[in-house]
Amino acid sequence: MRNTPPSPQRLPRRQGGVTLIELMIAVVIVGILTMVAYPNYTSYLVKSRRGQATACLQEASQFMERFYTTNLRYDQSGGTAVSLPTTSCIQDMNGRYVISISSVNANSFVLRATPQGAQASADTQCGTLSL
Repeated sequence: MRNTPPSPQRLPRRQGGVTLIELMIAVVIVGILTMVAYPNYTSYLVKSRRGQATACLQEASQFMERFYTTNLRYDQSGGTAVSLPTTSCIQDMNGRYVISISSVNANSFVLRATPQGAQASADTQCGTLSL
C-alpha cells in the first residue's frame, strides 16, 4: 500500500451579501418608520395650508383697507361687493381654500376662507376661517 498524504479539505466559501432575513428586517423597520412618519407629515401639510389661508385673508384685508382709503367705503358706490384681485397667494390656494367676501357694506366687510376638497376632509379641527 502506498502511503499518500491526506488531501486538504476544502472549506466552503462564505458568500458575501445580504440574507433574506436581514432584508426582511430592514423592510419591517422601514415600514414601522413610515407608519409613524406619514400621519405626522399629512398633519403638517394641513396646518401649513391653514396658515397660508390665514396669510391670504390678511392680504385680502389689506386690499380692502386700501380700497377704503381711496373710496371712503368698503363696497362700490352701488352697494355691490368689490372683487378681490387675483394674487399669487389666492392662486396658490386653488383647490384647497376659496377666499371670498361674504358680506360687505359701506362700513364693514367679512372675508372667508372656505376649505375645499382634500383640505376640507383632512382639516377636522378647523373649518371656515373668517376675518
